[in-house]
Amino acid sequence: MNIAIIGGSGFVGTQLITLLQQSGELHVKNIDKQNSKTHSGITTIANVLDLEALKTELSGFDVVILLAAEHRDDVTPTSLYYDVNVQGMRNTLAAMDYNGIKRIIFTSSVAVYGLDKPNPSEDSPKDPFNHYGISKWQAEQVLDEWSKGHQDWNINIVRPTVIFGEGNRGNVFNLLSQIANGKFMMIGKGNNQKSMSYVGNIIAFIQFMLMEMKTGYNIYNYVDKPDFTTNDLVFHTGEILGKQIPTTHIPYWLGMLGGYGFDVLSFLTRKKLNISSVRVKKFCAVTKYDSTKAMGSGFVPPYSLEEGLRRMLKAEFGK
Repeated sequence: MNIAIIGGSGFVGTQLITLLQQSGELHVKNIDKQNSKTHSGITTIANVLDLEALKTELSGFDVVILLAAEHRDDVTPTSLYYDVNVQGMRNTLAAMDYNGIKRIIFTSSVAVYGLDKPNPSEDSPKDPFNHYGISKWQAEQVLDEWSKGHQDWNINIVRPTVIFGEGNRGNVFNLLSQIANGKFMMIGKGNNQKSMSYVGNIIAFIQFMLMEMKTGYNIYNYVDKPDFTTNDLVFHTGEILGKQIPTTHIPYWLGMLGGYGFDVLSFLTRKKLNISSVRVKKFCAVTKYDSTKAMGSGFVPPYSLEEGLRRMLKAEFGK
């Protein structure tokens, strides 16, 4: 099977390629606008916005795994979310059609549901609250419309919750780093549940879809269970790191006020900071999602959530 991964030089893509290369039956190519530090030998430099380049690079492949996305909270200009996530989808589909490729795995996001929703399943209403979530939902809509005229295609969409693991430098890493360095402060009561996905499990699920879900149009949330509250996450992290975590809780309104202050500072200095109002809001929100469908598909996660946390902490902080 010849597999083209678009946007595989990042955190998830790097580990996915490593996993897929363990099989002698899979030939993998990475197409990305940036070279891969780990898999440079199989990486071709091309931008998802360059349709002609995609047409050339996808020649001879059986499956496309579309990972490319603008996903940070502070992307500027915001039009990049729609250029990369939405137009990138259109270009990918056109290049696939040009080359006769009829299988795609697309990593969307639970951000399509919005914040503080009551445990949404795949069929729940979509109410994204930021440009990232809106653009991911629009990309899904492009794919859905495409499927109506290409019913012989195999389309698999996975909507992961926040992904953490070795090598990640996102919000979870920032939280763990603050705890490890004794700089953590809890905003709000900490009782909000936070659905999470360990990278070792999400790449295993993508591999499962690749090998087992070869027909139809399939959509799955991906969440590792059970859901931790923010207090649970802080407790387990402190226990693993052997750190005494401060019990002081900052009121939500004060945390948001500080977040807005960092927004202004970021604007004035033209620097991207680790603290913002969006990140405070996401930190305090309930982000719990239903993954019954994925867990009933026959897939068995290779790692527990706590083991994934332990593996990340060991790799990043030597604990």
